[in-house]
Amino acid sequence: MTDTRSSTLPAGGTPPPTAPASRLETADEAATRAGLEVAGRRSRWWAIPLAAVAFLVLVAVPIAAVVPSSVVADKENQRLGVEQPTPYARTPASAQPVDDRIRFGDLGDLAAQFPPDGDIFFVTVTEPPQSVLSWLLGRDDPAIQFLTEEEKFGVQTPQQRRVFALESMRSSEQVAQFVALQRVGYDVELLPGDVLIQEMVCLVPNEVGDDCDTWSPSDDVLDPGDRLIEVDGRPIGGVEDLSAALEGFGPGDVVQMRIERPEEGELDVEVELTESPTDPERTIVGFFPFDTRRVELPFELDIDTGSIGGPSAGLAFTLTLVDELTDGELTGGGDVAVTGTIELDGSVGPIGGLRQKASAVAQAGVDVFLVPAAQSDADLAAAREAGGDDLEIIPVGTLEAAIEALAGLGGDPIPPAPN
Repeated sequence: MTDTRSSTLPAGGTPPPTAPASRLETADEAATRAGLEVAGRRSRWWAIPLAAVAFLVLVAVPIAAVVPSSVVADKENQRLGVEQPTPYARTPASAQPVDDRIRFGDLGDLAAQFPPDGDIFFVTVTEPPQSVLSWLLGRDDPAIQFLTEEEKFGVQTPQQRRVFALESMRSSEQVAQFVALQRVGYDVELLPGDVLIQEMVCLVPNEVGDDCDTWSPSDDVLDPGDRLIEVDGRPIGGVEDLSAALEGFGPGDVVQMRIERPEEGELDVEVELTESPTDPERTIVGFFPFDTRRVELPFELDIDTGSIGGPSAGLAFTLTLVDELTDGELTGGGDVAVTGTIELDGSVGPIGGLRQKASAVAQAGVDVFLVPAAQSDADLAAAREAGGDDLEIIPVGTLEAAIEALAGLGGDPIPPAPN
């Protein structure tokens, strides 16, 4: 037989040892293996509590997201000396371009529209109920402000609060249209609106707190949010009609009124009149009305506010309309956020939630924020902290001051208002 394998013998002739199928472990290898086995047993022992902790975390997070914050916040409030729970929080909502909400009708030869390149943003906040999780995450955030039930709703019901918010936005929209169009030279007129009760008259204030010791007698049958339809059988289309209907009546007289109340519909009530606390010669029903006047424009114009409430977008609406109806770029082609109420004389009033709005502006990537000069120093400081170092906050007191501020940022000047 012929062996086809090559020789494996070394030159010395001593055959090498044949490698065994297995061999005994050295002492070091045995120790290493033993250590690994011990570590494996230890890791398996720790895996049980770690898995339990992970499970508890997975369960606790969704629970904390739905459990009301009062479970832990009330104890924290007691430690800080706060008597009332804080189940709500005022938080940043959004910064949205006003231009997207403006709709012009057929302008014809009455006006010209100049769509701007830059946007003017109005800013909103929200006041949602808080969970344990949101309370824990937000208690150190400068843009979060926790609220009590009274701070959120005051003495109003949720329905009254909604009516007031929407009415305030409607009134703000009307005033903005009037001021803006008058500023650029159009003929506009304010017409009377419905008589809507904003708040009742306090005859004797409480000297200690903000409460009232004696309200007007009408407070027994009238509520904020009521709308007057008839007084003594006469239809009421505005405050002027109410004044005319009360002629001949004096304090203590009882008048028949028909009102419309949210969620209850029309009601007939008997209202006792009283004298004005500031003018004893004047007879009043005993409430302060909303300014529900509406503006009559030379052309069709609408601002879609949707379900957004409150008057704080007034200045933003006014500036956007001025920009749309004048040639050039009021903002210089850039984006600017604006907040503040607007009055018929062009003055800018303070608003709530300034720090939350500053945070929303910064999150939207806008670098300039016009705010009311009437805000307190504490409000402005809190807004700058919440908005961060990259947000420039500019206080303005009037529409003209806002236009000048935008010109200082590179915007085109607006011709002076006509007489």
